[in-house]
Amino acid sequence: MGRGVILSAVGGLFCLLVVVVIGWALVAYNRLVRQRNQVRASWAQIDVQLKRRYDLIPNLVETVKGYAAHERGTLEAVVAARTGAIAAAAAPGLADRADAENNLTQALGRLLAVAEAYPDLKANQNFAGLQRELAATEDKIAYARQFFNSAVQTFNTSVQSIPTNLIAGVGGFRATDFFEALDGERASVQVRF
Repeated sequence: MGRGVILSAVGGLFCLLVVVVIGWALVAYNRLVRQRNQVRASWAQIDVQLKRRYDLIPNLVETVKGYAAHERGTLEAVVAARTGAIAAAAAPGLADRADAENNLTQALGRLLAVAEAYPDLKANQNFAGLQRELAATEDKIAYARQFFNSAVQTFNTSVQSIPTNLIAGVGGFRATDFFEALDGERASVQVRF
């Protein structure tokens, strides 16, 4: 009879251990799902701001055209970068999209630098309003990128940490790329008067 009690106790402990492991696996899986959804939601917030930027760019380009017609190459580069960013929005990979958006950011920077050479353009209320809206949108994009990268860091840490990585592997969770700056954006800005 003593042996039966011991086997029963061992069996009960084993069942308890199985329940605890299954409970932990469910909690870990649900946490990964929440974190993945946070990454997706934060990317959607970037997307909203990028759409706003896409809508502002044609108006800005048209305003600059009237004042700086001979700056055609810069204007065409902005339009081409915008077109590339919109096309990349349909692509499934975040890395290609991030590269296209970074190219657009650089082209806009060049456009605004060209505008500095035209005092009449800088004084134009339409241009000034568009420039303010674009600057506010760029600030929102920067904030949304920070939030996205924070969500990606949390998610990637969970996906790559032991023992959660076991659940991530079985559940098909994969690490996500960060939204990173291009090499040209990392360089210090040269200001000359």
